[in-house]
Amino acid sequence: MSHALATASAMKLPVPSERLDLYLQQIYRFPILSAERERELALRLRDHNDLEAARELVLAHLRFVVKIARGSTGYGLPLADLIQEGGIGLMKAVRRFDPDVGVRLVSFAVHWVRAEIHEFILRNWRIVKVATTKAQRKLFFNLRSSKKRLGWFSRDEVESVAKDLGVSPETVIEMESRLSGQDVSFDPAGSSEDDEDGAWAPAAYLAAPEPADPARLLEQSDWEQQSGSQLREALSQLDERARTIVEQRWLNDQKVTLHELAGRFGVSAERIRQLENNAIRKLKSMMA
Repeated sequence: MSHALATASAMKLPVPSERLDLYLQQIYRFPILSAERERELALRLRDHNDLEAARELVLAHLRFVVKIARGSTGYGLPLADLIQEGGIGLMKAVRRFDPDVGVRLVSFAVHWVRAEIHEFILRNWRIVKVATTKAQRKLFFNLRSSKKRLGWFSRDEVESVAKDLGVSPETVIEMESRLSGQDVSFDPAGSSEDDEDGAWAPAAYLAAPEPADPARLLEQSDWEQQSGSQLREALSQLDERARTIVEQRWLNDQKVTLHELAGRFGVSAERIRQLENNAIRKLKSMMA
């Protein structure tokens, strides 16, 4: 929301806060513009880059932003944030508005306001993105209004929604599953050892990908050094041909095939395989 606040501050616009009643009192003081006044301001902005004209256009239409934002409050996000983001969409629309097209600014701006609010919802509704493709975005904002009852869709309802929205039934099922899930805090703030809810947080049962205990790290390092030393000692006790086969087949980054080694030593590939198996058995016996 910082970008929205900075833009609103630069244009000296009222900023919504927790006291929305005060914000609404502010914006409703600005009158709705007549078509003639709106055209005059839009021409001043377009032809002379008059920022004061842009400010007056924005202020006169903030009430419409509030109305649109209130229609998007079912996603658990603060109304003040939705209004602020919608205001950014309004400012973008004002900048792109052409008074010669013959439509009022509110009709043109509504698409920009909704798009900005929708993007904000998609970015902030869940930690994990629930809508990435165009079809999924369409479903995200239509699926709730399409549900006729609580609970999961029946097959007939899935087919009906898919047909109405122009997507596949599989896409409807996938989005319904995503919307039904809930975000879970990895390590809930304030949870304690006696907190039953905190005990189910992922932090309580997911292991770290690597040991973090210094003692375990030291133990692992010692084990790796000892194993490497044992392997080198065991390899030194093999004859040169067997040692070369093991190194070329198992220890080098670029593995050599049985046929390549067969050509090198002048024997069959099957003989190389037998020598390899015998060498590995000897290594395991010596390192046990």
